[in-house]
Amino acid sequence: MRLIKEKTSINFLGSMRRKFALMLSIILVIVSLVSLSTRGLEFGIDFTGGVLLEVGYEESANLVKIRGDLERAGYMNAQVQLFGAEEVVLVRLPPQEGAADQIRARLQQVLYAGNQSTVLRRVEFVSPQVGSELAESGALALVIALMLIFIYVMIRFQWKFSAGAVAALAHDAIVTVGFFSIFGLPFDLTVVAAVLAVIGYSLNDTVVAFDRIRENFFSLRGMTAKESMNVSINEMLARTIITGLTTLLVLVALLYFGGESIAPFSIALIVGIIVGTYSSIYMASATALALNVTAQDLIEPIKDVSLHDDLP
Repeated sequence: MRLIKEKTSINFLGSMRRKFALMLSIILVIVSLVSLSTRGLEFGIDFTGGVLLEVGYEESANLVKIRGDLERAGYMNAQVQLFGAEEVVLVRLPPQEGAADQIRARLQQVLYAGNQSTVLRRVEFVSPQVGSELAESGALALVIALMLIFIYVMIRFQWKFSAGAVAALAHDAIVTVGFFSIFGLPFDLTVVAAVLAVIGYSLNDTVVAFDRIRENFFSLRGMTAKESMNVSINEMLARTIITGLTTLLVLVALLYFGGESIAPFSIALIVGIIVGTYSSIYMASATALALNVTAQDLIEPIKDVSLHDDLP
């Protein structure tokens, strides 16, 4: 038995801590699913379809006046809000009939309202059909990613580890999306990309931990599976914390300096990395342990080959 040099000796997988982590995860998932089923998501124009305009003014924008101008011009149910600064306004409109150039010219005339210094910075048109297809494609991408990950981890390790990895990744995706539903944050294609990035980040953390667990299963003979997994998690703890903190520093800077357009993407990654770091320790490893994973599960079976001499 090799000498174990542990920097920490936290009993991550102790019975009480595993039960507490399991209850916490169940509560987070249930709250997320209930919010998704009742409140839904604040889908962006990518999914709902419609017209999105970003307008810049010289002085602080009068949102009440802008809404009134749009209503008098026949644009009902317009969503008008500040976009990062008091001089920048984001306008969302339901799908409009007519050619895109005609809609753009009419909206420009309404929003300028005699003020030629107004700048129409961005105009986006998305049809409802395209938005529906994007929503289906995003959900399908998440499902396919989880299926391929299950196959990959099963081939590299064993199906019990694979079940733990997929349980942790599904937990991360549900909680991250549920966070957007609970707090009513805008949900667009950048958030879907962020959730997929979170799955990749969490998977990398989980696979590294599983590699150390597999190594210790064979090198730390005489230990139970729980003891060996605890040693492995403690050995990886410094790496996990350093990687998570440095990534979060970058994302917080991106959230602060990146502006409103990139804020949903940054928030999704921040929430996902925090949840993913937690789940790679408790969900992935604890699920594999609950399935009674042992060192024998990682040993390839020896084929029974009988040799018979050919008789003349």
